[in-house]
Amino acid sequence: MHVFDFYDHTASNYPKASLLSYPVLEAGSEEEKAESARTSAFVGAIAIGDLVKSTLGPKGMDKVLLSSVPGRESSIQVTNDGATILRSIGVDNPVAKILVDLSKVQDDEVGDGTTSVTVLASELLREAEHLIAMKMHPQTIIRGWRLAAKTAVDVLTSVAEDHGGDEDQFRNICQQQILTTVTFNLSKDLMNIARTTLSSKILTQHKEHFSKLAVEAVLRLKGSGNLDAIHLIKKLGGNLVDSYLDEGFLLDKTIGVHQPKRIENARILIANTPMDTDKIKVFGSRVRVDSTAKVAELEEAEKIKMKEKVEAILKHNINCFINRQLIYNYPEQLFADAGVMAIEHADFEGVERLALVTGGEIVSTFTHPDQVKLGTCKCIEEVIIGEDRLIRFSGVSLGEACTIVLRGATQQILDEADRSLHDALCVLTQTIKETRVVYGGGCSEMLMANAVSELAAKTPGKEAIAIESFAKALRQLPTIISDNAGYDSADLITRLRAAHSKKERTAGLDMINATIGDMKAIGITESYQVKRQIVISAAEAAEMVLRVDNIIRATPRSFFVTINLVLMYYPPMLHSHLEISSVYLFPAYSNNV
Repeated sequence: MHVFDFYDHTASNYPKASLLSYPVLEAGSEEEKAESARTSAFVGAIAIGDLVKSTLGPKGMDKVLLSSVPGRESSIQVTNDGATILRSIGVDNPVAKILVDLSKVQDDEVGDGTTSVTVLASELLREAEHLIAMKMHPQTIIRGWRLAAKTAVDVLTSVAEDHGGDEDQFRNICQQQILTTVTFNLSKDLMNIARTTLSSKILTQHKEHFSKLAVEAVLRLKGSGNLDAIHLIKKLGGNLVDSYLDEGFLLDKTIGVHQPKRIENARILIANTPMDTDKIKVFGSRVRVDSTAKVAELEEAEKIKMKEKVEAILKHNINCFINRQLIYNYPEQLFADAGVMAIEHADFEGVERLALVTGGEIVSTFTHPDQVKLGTCKCIEEVIIGEDRLIRFSGVSLGEACTIVLRGATQQILDEADRSLHDALCVLTQTIKETRVVYGGGCSEMLMANAVSELAAKTPGKEAIAIESFAKALRQLPTIISDNAGYDSADLITRLRAAHSKKERTAGLDMINATIGDMKAIGITESYQVKRQIVISAAEAAEMVLRVDNIIRATPRSFFVTINLVLMYYPPMLHSHLEISSVYLFPAYSNNV
């Protein structure tokens, strides 16, 4: 007779936890695991790379970015700048957003190479997709990539040429006008780098003209690297080649009515203060009067108050007043009577830059004139560019300040010229700080790829396959450049590899003649700092994406939950502004009050 033990509580009699389905994430959340997460990551990264790679190189194509806001006129941008393209598009894939942020960081860090860093990162992940399909573990790939990236950077450093010599001597070129052999070579490098940077932009047809403008403007900085001293102004009309460098600061504003149009030895007070209180503006209040005479009394009181403010400003012993905000008719008349030039509504960026170049401070109170630092310049005058009137500040205290005036037929051309010239100025500034240069045209990429391939041949184990994949990704950059030009990339790249195997270390792609040329002789030069940052940033971003094995999307927060949280922090302000009843709409909040 078999006896059953109904109280047998051994673990074997309970169902295993792994066989049960317990909800862990909140309802509405989504989770992608393992292969599904990696596939989503690879698809997003490769799609971003394919989007911008057609803009790479001197023969790259442009993109038209159309953004429309309901109730407003659609805005159009025509550009081949990688950072601008990625910044303007909306992406939902999380890994795609990582590459978008990567291009922004590259733009902020060195100012150029935004397309190259995005394309290299996407090509690395394209290679990783093949390796994952071969059942290679992501950590094995990462170990190989780290070795490859270190070797690539070491080779790039070894082939970089430095014509900086005595940096102090170079930075004083503009003052002394003396060119030694060293400073001449570095000045030549700057021109070559400017030409190379602009060759893939809209300014390529006039790259000689704009290269001179950019180099002259950067040399005026005397090594400070302060790009805020270089002001770019866009004016419709004329041709791109009509753009010029003005040795002064131009403010795109006009001088007030009945005020002096020219002032010498200017003493400038820069302010951010309301100058429109000659009209009654008491928001949220109700004023009751029993006659129009009382209204006149209020207006007269406001005028007296404004007159006292203008008198306080004039006590600073100035002959020019520049305000961030509007200056209404009455205070403008008071300034005109005192013979003071008044400039109103200067945009915030313009005021900040003006304070920098004139050596003044932005003030908002005027009770202590002795504690205010005024800006100075030798001459302020009104000039005409095209059909517009601007104000020129000559002989400013910051002597390196200058303005580049861009002319063009359409606003889209001006905007793209502005972005292109800004990239060139950023790269030149980096070159002043880090004077080493490398050769472009795929020359540096091929040198790094060959060195990485040699490392792969010496490395045992699966890491060698990952190292070789890094070399393939590097070779894709010159391949894409030649494809974008409509040339036979297979023929050009094999010839380029053959040239480098013969120790022709300066061989690269000559995109004008569709052949292999000597980059040193042609003058295709790039900043070492920009190229180094491309390799490091792309490798780090690709490694971070490769480490992903889970993508979790949180539950979208509902509208009422969001409003409840906001009202918990700002209940009085929001209740009075929205004029809503928290008891009716937000009972959870009402119970807590």
